Amino acid sequence: MGILNKLQVVKGKSKAAKIFEGLFPNQTFWDIKYNKPSEYVQEYWDKYISSGYNEASLNGNFFEIIIRTLFIRENLLPLYIQATVAFVPNVKYDLLLYNAEFGPISLSMKTSLRERYKQADLEAVALKYVHRKAKCYLLTMEQHEAIRIKEALKNGALLGLDKVILGSSHDLDELINELKQFTYKEAGQINIVESTQLVTKENIIRYQNGINR
Repeated sequence: MGILNKLQVVKGKSKAAKIFEGLFPNQTFWDIKYNKPSEYVQEYWDKYISSGYNEASLNGNFFEIIIRTLFIRENLLPLYIQATVAFVPNVKYDLLLYNAEFGPISLSMKTSLRERYKQADLEAVALKYVHRKAKCYLLTMEQHEAIRIKEALKNGALLGLDKVILGSSHDLDELINELKQFTYKEAGQINIVESTQLVTKENIIRYQNGINR
């Protein structure tokens, strides 16, 4: 079992994880040196591409692993992977952090945007419908697409996303610095209904049994 499985960064057999762990023999992702988060992303992405890998589905999985391990390196934990959120139906978020200040922070990662940024925006809208103060970010490795979607965001064409981030740019460095300003915790269990008083059948039965003795 590889380190990514042991850390719950990936589950089961993952081709992308196997490639990730094999790119730098005798090193783990903790050993990769960088001055800025974007350098870490660029280091792994360049090594991946130069090794001859370039498949659409594999690219996305590999990019997600880069960002997941980066967040571990930057101590942005606990980190929820492929997370669902109560009262937000039919949505699974790529990455999610939860903080005491304003609740969930979601990160959607897509190496190829095209029209898929719209899905990320809809997922962000759904999250903010339940958690009004939530933050939602879209990360990509496509520079031209990032510029285009940033313009759409600036012009008000997107309703849920807060920022579009190019993973190899200074934008990512700023995002990491911004995220480090908050305190993260496990989200915990949510009670659907809460009350200071609760009458149950069990309580009634216990009371009646007590009277009948």
